[in-house]
Amino acid sequence: MAYRGSFLPKYKQKYSGDINKITYRSLWELRVMQWLDFNPDVIQWNSEETIIPYRCKTDGRMHRYFMDFTVQFNTGVVLLVEVKPKTQTEPPKNTQKKKPHKFLTETMTFAKNTSKWYAAKKYAQDRNWEFQIWTEDSLKSIGINVTGKKPPSKQR
Repeated sequence: MAYRGSFLPKYKQKYSGDINKITYRSLWELRVMQWLDFNPDVIQWNSEETIIPYRCKTDGRMHRYFMDFTVQFNTGVVLLVEVKPKTQTEPPKNTQKKKPHKFLTETMTFAKNTSKWYAAKKYAQDRNWEFQIWTEDSLKSIGINVTGKKPPSKQR
């Protein structure tokens, strides 16, 4: 089940952007927002406020990539973070059970994502930042619960 909603941080001073337009597009993104908000090592963060131009491999045209998160830690490290299921970070596998149009769609999506990630990595390197893709494994390793249901209390 996909989740979408608005998020209002408790520590508003840490958010660098329009606080009234914070939107999560998955339960994982909501959990990352909560983690960023309450993490004392995070001094500033935003969601979809960093926009990176990229040329997509699938159509050769320029597009805009809205980074899931830009995070600054008290160590000075700045991360550009994309949150994705691990299966979407690997090339799709063509199996006999998979319908051809499904494989084609997955292949095109993967090509588009790799175009975005290449641009994000270069954008980060040009600023002495880092680009990371956080999968369920990454989230678990930093203590973010990726299973279970949406918290019962409304964020806004």
